Amino acid sequence: MSVTIYHNPKCGTSRNTLAMIRASGVEPRVVEYLKEPPSRVELIDLLARMGMAPRELLREKGTPYAELGLEQAKWSDDELIDAMMEHPILINRPIVVTAKGVKLCRPSEVVLEILDNPQIGDFTKEDGEVVPARGR
Repeated sequence: MSVTIYHNPKCGTSRNTLAMIRASGVEPRVVEYLKEPPSRVELIDLLARMGMAPRELLREKGTPYAELGLEQAKWSDDELIDAMMEHPILINRPIVVTAKGVKLCRPSEVVLEILDNPQIGDFTKEDGEVVPARGR
């Protein structure tokens, strides 16, 4: 199975998601999206495949969201995408792409819904939270 993760190695949720993918037996294509952001066309495609509006993908914490006034309803979808293109940190993460679908994996265990082998056993996140094995 081909898996791609749009990843930020500084993000615990992103690191946990990557670890879950690897625990499923897959070595994904890792795109550090802050270094290699998706193109505008790719971002629009990811949003469509997730069934999300651009506003739903915006990250507020640790970004210029407030400084740019993005909480205001006046921004069109195109303008929000423009902001994400200019400031990739505004793109929430991790986004995972598989043959089964595309998901914003928050919380990280959402990734199990789109993996071929979600049976990874009990998984302990970095913060100590245990995600029980599926099927229990």
